[in-house]
Amino acid sequence: MIGISAQVSLYPLGQAELAPAIQEVLDALAAKGLPLQTGSMSTLTWGDDQTVFEALREGFRRATQHGPAVMVITISNACPLPEKGEEDEG
Repeated sequence: MIGISAQVSLYPLGQAELAPAIQEVLDALAAKGLPLQTGSMSTLTWGDDQTVFEALREGFRRATQHGPAVMVITISNACPLPEKGEEDEG
């Protein structure tokens, strides 16, 4: 396993409410114990590659139960991880 970071954005398509599908992704990441730094357009998370990929797959699966969606993910094993205390827990 290797340490990676992932920047993820979910775009629900044709849905009256956007927040439920987006929250599914955040919940899936948190359920795997991954730290989150949420922003207005994307969320940054990091951890071992197996855990991150499993959480992203589960988050997408759960989000698409609300309707069509596009998920954009950037993965890196080279970008610096946030300093301790910088992560946003929600």
